[in-house]
Amino acid sequence: MTSKRTARLARALGLVSAIALVGGLPASVALSADGPVTPAQTLHPEKWPAATASRLIDPAIEKKIDALMAKMSVEEKVGQTIQGDISTIKPADLRKYPLGSILAGGNSGPGGDDRAPAQAWLDLADEFYRVSVEKRPGHTSIPVIFGVDAVHGHGNIGAATIFPHNIALGATRDRDLLRRTGEVTAREMAATGIDWTFAPALSVVRDDRWGRSYEGYSEDPEIVAAYAGAVVEGIQGHYGSKEFMKPGRTVATAKHFLADGGTDGGRDQGDAKITEEELVRLHNAGYPPAIDAGVLTIMTSFSSWQGIKHHGNKQLMTDVLKGRMGFNGFIVGDWNAHDQVPGCTKYNCPTSLIAGLDMYMASDSWEQLYKNTLAQVKDGTIPMARLDDAVRRILRVKFHAGLFDKPAPKDRKDVPAISTLGSPENRAVGREAVAKSLVLLKNQGGVLPLSPKAKVLVAGDGADNIGKQAGGWTISWQGTGNRNDEFPGATSILDGVKAAVAAGGGSVAYDKDGKFTSKPDVAIVVFGEEPYAEFQGDVETLEYQPGDKSDLALLKKLKAQGVPTVAVFLSGRPMWVNPEINASDAFVAAWLPGSEGNGVADVLFRNKDGKVNRDFNGKLSFSWPKTAVQTPLNRG
Repeated sequence: MTSKRTARLARALGLVSAIALVGGLPASVALSADGPVTPAQTLHPEKWPAATASRLIDPAIEKKIDALMAKMSVEEKVGQTIQGDISTIKPADLRKYPLGSILAGGNSGPGGDDRAPAQAWLDLADEFYRVSVEKRPGHTSIPVIFGVDAVHGHGNIGAATIFPHNIALGATRDRDLLRRTGEVTAREMAATGIDWTFAPALSVVRDDRWGRSYEGYSEDPEIVAAYAGAVVEGIQGHYGSKEFMKPGRTVATAKHFLADGGTDGGRDQGDAKITEEELVRLHNAGYPPAIDAGVLTIMTSFSSWQGIKHHGNKQLMTDVLKGRMGFNGFIVGDWNAHDQVPGCTKYNCPTSLIAGLDMYMASDSWEQLYKNTLAQVKDGTIPMARLDDAVRRILRVKFHAGLFDKPAPKDRKDVPAISTLGSPENRAVGREAVAKSLVLLKNQGGVLPLSPKAKVLVAGDGADNIGKQAGGWTISWQGTGNRNDEFPGATSILDGVKAAVAAGGGSVAYDKDGKFTSKPDVAIVVFGEEPYAEFQGDVETLEYQPGDKSDLALLKKLKAQGVPTVAVFLSGRPMWVNPEINASDAFVAAWLPGSEGNGVADVLFRNKDGKVNRDFNGKLSFSWPKTAVQTPLNRG
């Protein structure tokens, strides 16, 4: 579909004019499936929030950058602007192609194994780093920076502390807690030698049919703005203090700039058909606080505004983000997203660099893109000043991150050891986050909190399923196919219930289908959405289990047998579950709690003395629908 659209545009405008227009050189152009739309949409930087201070500019660092860039060849400069995925690049390739960065995308892992142990990740990070800085003729030693999607803890590794997804954290209303989740994530990443996370997502989600809704803290820009700086500080440390980017901290990424949560129909990589005022008021809300907190990188969105792809929008990246808003770090692209800019392919896209992108995420296209970009710099298509600005920004981040001072990952003595992954201290933060994120939607007759002395039946396919409770972006891209034994040290919701009841002297029986021989005092039914991430997560309506209703049947069966029933609903978004709510005595929105399922039991049960252990304090940060087609639905 993309290639046909590009071909139509090229015929309508000619390749050169398409590049100039979408790059925002004298103007921008809106695109439809049938070609250009006029008049062109124009941004007005003066309408956007101005920088409150200049961040990341340190004269001592700038002097080091000057000296380093004076030594670099044009080949090395171009290399810094390109990032390859570990599924297609090997450490030895850096000797021929001096790339500035590598990443492990959703299904990538060391040796092609996305379920590789932590040691394999550390080994690979170490090998890439050593090749990038080795001394050899004609080579300027510049450390490579390794990035991963640690979007709810270091989720590539099952032994790590996997936090609730952002939609759950948004319900906690606890800014300090979010800062601490960032700290834990950074420490556990540092233990595996990885210096960069593509988080936090600052999406203001306006249509919950979007498959990435759970990556947003809220539909409310005020909530997103309140959390943005705290999470960045947790990951990177407080800007301007000795804590900033000290060992054990990680480079953060504010993403996806801009309005990825505001696309028409909630379609991933779609078009935000909204006004500039809505861009500023709603979707930009989290970025000024993140920039003020010293966020080092920002990722551009796959999506568009008024038909203009962000990866080719010079006004947005250069005039607004870098100019008006004063962002001095570097802008990284998304997975081959430059391929969607009219006139571009994933192997050839000067438009994006000219428009203000500093680093292409050229996952599997890095080699040919490097060659083409180098040629375009040499023939003047890409101005040397623009290349130098991109390289300066990338080196600025690497200096701030301490990469030039750190030894190779396996020699870093001042960072946590691999053995600290999923430590009791780290898991305690995850458990607290789970407990504080739960939202009580119904509690008829005061059935909750439960007595730990009760005879409890646990049912539902989510009760003993850590992969389901963790959701997407967990071990694999979509989070599917994960077994409990791949999460050593984690607890399922069933595990948590068993521990809580054992402490109080009660009993627990577990049957996924809700069968029992002796009638229980209460049943806890854990059910919800299967794991998903972008693309696969997009839906047409918010109806839960359309055409199936097997979980509703289970709830109704227990109700008919006279068993008081507590529903624990796992989901990445609010959904139309009125029938399920009506069939339950109590209904808990548990979101996607991650690896610490015991946090659910902490709230469901009283302690052994009969006192409330943890009360419900989660508050919806997304509107809950009354009907399946009540979309988009937002406060106000």
